[in-house]
Amino acid sequence: MMEKGYLLDKRYLLIRPIGEGGMANVYLAHDQKNDQDVAVKILHMDLQNDPNTKKRFQREASASSKLNHPNIVKVYNIGEDAGMSYIVMEYVTGMDLKHYIDQNFPIPYRKVIDIMKQILSAVQAAHDHDIIHRDLKPQNIMIDKNDHIKIADFGIAVALHDNSLTQTNTLLGSVHYLSPEQAKGSMATKQSDIYALGIILYEMLTGKVPFEGESAVSIAIKHFQDEIPSVQALDPRIPQPLENVVLHATAKDPHDRYKSAAEMAVDLSTSLDKKRANEPKFVPNSNSDLDETKVIQIPKNPDLADKVVPNKHEEQLKADKKWWTFLKKRRFWMAFGLALLVFILAVGFIIGTTKKNVEIPDLTGMSETQAKSVLTDNHLKIGDISHQYDNDVQKDRVIRSYPKKNMVVKEQSKVNLLISQGPKKIRIGNYVGQNYTQIRKKLMKLGFTVRKNETSSTKYAAGQIMNQDVPEGKKVIPQETIITLTVSSGRAFFNLRDLTNYTQKSVQDYANEKGLVLNITSQYSDTVEKGLVISQTPAAGTRLSKGSSLNVVISLGEKNKAPEQVSFNKTITIPFNPKTATQVNTADIANPNDNGVTASSSSSSASASTSTSSSTTTTPVHENHVTIFIQDETHNISDVYRQMVITQTTNVTLTFTVKGNESAYYKVVRDGDVILTDEVKPS
Repeated sequence: MMEKGYLLDKRYLLIRPIGEGGMANVYLAHDQKNDQDVAVKILHMDLQNDPNTKKRFQREASASSKLNHPNIVKVYNIGEDAGMSYIVMEYVTGMDLKHYIDQNFPIPYRKVIDIMKQILSAVQAAHDHDIIHRDLKPQNIMIDKNDHIKIADFGIAVALHDNSLTQTNTLLGSVHYLSPEQAKGSMATKQSDIYALGIILYEMLTGKVPFEGESAVSIAIKHFQDEIPSVQALDPRIPQPLENVVLHATAKDPHDRYKSAAEMAVDLSTSLDKKRANEPKFVPNSNSDLDETKVIQIPKNPDLADKVVPNKHEEQLKADKKWWTFLKKRRFWMAFGLALLVFILAVGFIIGTTKKNVEIPDLTGMSETQAKSVLTDNHLKIGDISHQYDNDVQKDRVIRSYPKKNMVVKEQSKVNLLISQGPKKIRIGNYVGQNYTQIRKKLMKLGFTVRKNETSSTKYAAGQIMNQDVPEGKKVIPQETIITLTVSSGRAFFNLRDLTNYTQKSVQDYANEKGLVLNITSQYSDTVEKGLVISQTPAAGTRLSKGSSLNVVISLGEKNKAPEQVSFNKTITIPFNPKTATQVNTADIANPNDNGVTASSSSSSASASTSTSSSTTTTPVHENHVTIFIQDETHNISDVYRQMVITQTTNVTLTFTVKGNESAYYKVVRDGDVILTDEVKPS
């Protein structure tokens, strides 16, 4: 056990132990990075030195992290600290289903069904991803105060698969829910999970498991030899359809069980319906051959001979019924003869069926053909063939066998093989616009090699991915793929130049080059020559980027005695730009007249005269919005001088007032863009 206060991987502060299993210890911990409580599962120390177990532990946990379902405990992180493999999971408040049953039994049938449907939904989601739990039991199912279910340890139990049948202490917690095929050492399938679900339903209905024993082995034997006890015998109120769900899920032969958790959920949801009240008891279609060995008992009383029938010789004893009747007249000789006959038959049966023990050879890395040949040479048969993606074992080669290598079995036993499909291909997603750090972590966890190419951008924020060299949708093997991500470093910054004594034109050229928004004002200066920059904001050396504002003050020269004010006009042409124009529907929009007054202010009578036609006919037109700024004795360049709407190229006359021979300035903005700016003087 780890000590309280240990900081795992410099991030997870262990608070207290909250669970202990055959494979790992579980602790409540605090994630200091994300400031949240989590559950941390740490692999037992005696398993840390087994590289295969650690590898399976991490691989299965990685597979579980891909499951996203409201009834499955989320896996946040997988790692290793000082040689200790750990998994970080969602911390669920509440109790496990085992304690819930103990505290709340008897549970109403409707609530049992509601809880089971949540469990079945989660298992179906895992099976859809080809993830088999292998160790479903109430201890792995959490339930909160609102009866919401969360299942933990999806796929992780397989890490102990090769060891579980020999570790009776750790197996005992799971053997009550072990399928017959797992109890015999065969590979777990989705139907094995279905069997465990049936046992869990049995326990919720009866308050106990169907089989008990002094050891894990004795319980395991009952799973493949004994029939599941009737739930109706323990509670006659249980409807037959509900008992049938238990019987269907726990059939000895996997082929007789539900084909999926979803199918079981559908059957369970209607098990209380009145229309199913007269449903007959479920009977499997096939006869299981799991009970291979039976003990033949010799009756002590000849009168009881016809009541005790050895399982393997029933037909023979029936054929000798007349002989038994004859022997009943002579009890002593009948007892002696019966004992002798049974003894001879039993010895003959044992001699005829006894097979030699053989050891399972190591088939790892062999092709299916090679494995079959080796099995034949060792007087064994090839069994079921399953396939699985594997990053380490070459495609079409054996990953492992069931039973595993070096196990001792009888001659002609079947050996199941797990064949590699090679590394699993991953479909590339679209990562543009996403955070580089998160995507890199995700891709590296899958096995990709990730390279970074950084460049500035005005479109993407710093750290966002701008481009990827492997296209979206392409399927690749992560371990063989290098993906280069172009990442934004943010806007390109530069140091603002010292613009003191620049002319207005030079300042405008600089602003255009750097993409700055320029604002110009003027004032008198006794030290700076007229027409040159007096000051600037921001100051020289400030780091700016494209789109920043730049304000400069242009010198008007020395301020002498005030000369007489002079007014003069300047006619400018404002070009119409259809590309930035806005479409409107109106029946009466005239063009501005030559003196710069818009139709909306000078043509009211014309508008009124055509109001009748405007109400029935609209003509789509396009218009530019124009704002004019001027700088003279009575106006400031930062204040709006005039706003107008044009629908075609328009002449506008501007009136300026200056002192003496001073200059005035104007600026024209069309649809948000500066299109004209100039200095003017009286002629």
